Amino acid sequence: MIESPLRHVLSACSLASIAACLCAVAPPAIAQTAATDQQPSAESDQQDPQYGEILVTARRRAERLQDTPVAVSAFTAEMLETRQILQTQDLERVTPSLQFKPAGQLSGNSASSVVFIRGVGQVDPTAAVDPGVGIYLDEVYLGRAVGGAIDFGDIDGVEVLRGPQGTLFGRNTIGGAILVRTRQPELGVFGGKARFRVGTDNLYEGFAALNIPLGDTAAARISGGFRKRDGYVIRAFDGLDLGNDNSQSFNAAVKWAPSSAFDLFIRADYSKRREHGAPFVFAEINEQAPVAAIVSVAAGCPGATIPFAPIAPGNPRFGAPNVPLINDARCANDFQARGNYVNGGTAPVLSTSEVWGAAATANIHLTEQASIKLISAYRETESRGVRDADNTPFLMITTDVGGKSQQFSQEVQLQLDFNAVSAILGGYYFNEVTRERATVPLAFPPSPPVIRSILAGGPTSRDLQVSRLKTDSVAAFGEVSVKPATGLEISGGLRYTTDRKTYQGTVFNLFPSTLPDPSPLPTLATSQGGPLFIFNRPFARTFSALTGSASLQYRWNDAISTYASYARSFKSGGFNTRYNAAPAGNLPVPFDEEKVTSYEVGVKTQFGRVRLNLAAFQAEYQDIQLIFRQGVVPLLFNAGEARMRGVEAELSYRSPWGLTFDAAGSYLRDKIKSITPVPGATATVAPGDDLPFTPEFQGSVGISYAIELGNGMKLTPRFDGSYTAKETFITGSIRSIEEDGYFVANASATLVLGNGIEATAGIANLFDEHYLIQGNASLGTLGYAERIYARPRSWFVQLSSSF
Repeated sequence: MIESPLRHVLSACSLASIAACLCAVAPPAIAQTAATDQQPSAESDQQDPQYGEILVTARRRAERLQDTPVAVSAFTAEMLETRQILQTQDLERVTPSLQFKPAGQLSGNSASSVVFIRGVGQVDPTAAVDPGVGIYLDEVYLGRAVGGAIDFGDIDGVEVLRGPQGTLFGRNTIGGAILVRTRQPELGVFGGKARFRVGTDNLYEGFAALNIPLGDTAAARISGGFRKRDGYVIRAFDGLDLGNDNSQSFNAAVKWAPSSAFDLFIRADYSKRREHGAPFVFAEINEQAPVAAIVSVAAGCPGATIPFAPIAPGNPRFGAPNVPLINDARCANDFQARGNYVNGGTAPVLSTSEVWGAAATANIHLTEQASIKLISAYRETESRGVRDADNTPFLMITTDVGGKSQQFSQEVQLQLDFNAVSAILGGYYFNEVTRERATVPLAFPPSPPVIRSILAGGPTSRDLQVSRLKTDSVAAFGEVSVKPATGLEISGGLRYTTDRKTYQGTVFNLFPSTLPDPSPLPTLATSQGGPLFIFNRPFARTFSALTGSASLQYRWNDAISTYASYARSFKSGGFNTRYNAAPAGNLPVPFDEEKVTSYEVGVKTQFGRVRLNLAAFQAEYQDIQLIFRQGVVPLLFNAGEARMRGVEAELSYRSPWGLTFDAAGSYLRDKIKSITPVPGATATVAPGDDLPFTPEFQGSVGISYAIELGNGMKLTPRFDGSYTAKETFITGSIRSIEEDGYFVANASATLVLGNGIEATAGIANLFDEHYLIQGNASLGTLGYAERIYARPRSWFVQLSSSF
């Protein structure tokens, strides 16, 4: 249990002290150079000095991209900046099989990310559900969806690992992992950089970084940035702009390398966002849903009726209402639509987040063949998101979700390298405590007397859940690579993970309980016909799994290598924390872990200045945590089996005369093989439906040409385009929140003026494409559907300097 942030900061400092003592006794004469285990520079001149060889850490050690038997997209800081990839969510424009969306459907928080790779991820951003794609910041796992939307300020590079990565990166990487590396302080160098950008919608964005030497063996680096921009969806009710930007971030780091046998990297980061809310807009209303009828009757809509069909004394249900489709402001129907960029809601909305963390990484070189890496980290995340989910003047559903999370992690690695044999052995501990509150005002009443109070202007129904969730995860892992012959490498690894999860909370609602016997609950009270559940003792479950991976790689010559790999990984289970009409049996209802087994073959080639990497895979997705509806409430159950098959390709070319060309694409076919019925709940998906965030095709292309102007000046125009085929955003098929496919183009031109000064101008969404990036719906009972369109065409001008 986490009692105090200070305790874990002191623990990290103690670890650094121990590491310093160990390094003092390590013989420098037999130690490796410090550069071996430092964060690798993303580009080096190992092959073609004009091409730039890329190093990656996909196997927790620095190695050439072309020698790694993993499907990985690697980007240097320069690549990202020239292609205008400014945040983690922009990576989907240049990465095969990746979908990265801000604003989780149920959170309303713009900082809450929804990430899918190869059809595997998670749409529920709440604390009770783990993500399916792991995001790592300097090798530290980020446990919450809030905080995953990272600004690319002072970074060194990004890697996107596609497919299960459970052996070396652990649980919750069944879809893949995104590794973000910040720029470390440089010894003996005083320098910095800064940039300032203005643009459409009153955009003001700034960033600066400074590297400061601290003697011969240490250096510090500090950086900070801000972004302010008006929203692009306007509420008709009060003129509030949704989808605005208002963020600040700060980073500080220290690097100490007293000898070639030891180095220590300590960093801290802080980010804050205070925004108006996610830019959802109206999609449609199901007039036959009970809630739509209730609000229409309450508002005096002509012809709206609410007949009843009792199924038990005191527990009525609603029959099909008759709400006429007339253009009357008092009627809840599709005439409430205001367009792609106008919101019709009236409830208060907001989106806030505050994240800070500290981490220490120590590298201790014991011998030329053996080294130890220690990674300690502590992070806190606090957020709140409020959304008017129906996006109309009616009170159909509003969600208010806030939480505070504290996490501590400790990892130790022993890395061995004997040329023909290399290995990594390690242990990992992760502790997280999250307190979350969810309040959901509803128009759906528990009984006819409450209906009458609603019609008379009385109080509406309200659900309130206050949860405390704790995770303790312990893992041991190892991987061995053997090179029995020239060009051949065989690798295999195992990881054993045990997750202990506990849940304690209070659930208050006004719906009648269907529990036949309240004895399983520690405390049961009622209010206005509905139950108050108080889980005043922790409910606990343990999830354990042995996962593994294996690969066979053969390098045919300097230009071509091929590989075949197998991987099996799992995502932890948990507890459902949302209830209205509580299900029969013990509460809370748990759900089990889900698993992915993947088979992959690939070829990596580099012919001079042309690099082409290909991968083909098949993944079996088991015990999928699918959302079912019990009344109005979304609950998770292990109720699905699916299969994904696909191919991916990445191509790049760097000419000697200034032309660069990049292209990437993926073709992905998903098939839901079976859905397991859940008694008392309604499935939102059926065999034959598509998995969410799994477009059949994604493709991107980028081209630039550097024109030398003389006197050190250079002009580089650039064009980038990306295409995404039809995709859905939730399980099940709802036409109004499905995207048919879109092509987005960006154009820019950069003028290098010399002396480290550059000027850039560009246009995002060049052809002003109107396309969906998010969608959500509950048409059956609540009757609403909502969606988010991307920002329309915008321009920017930027001035940057470095020294």
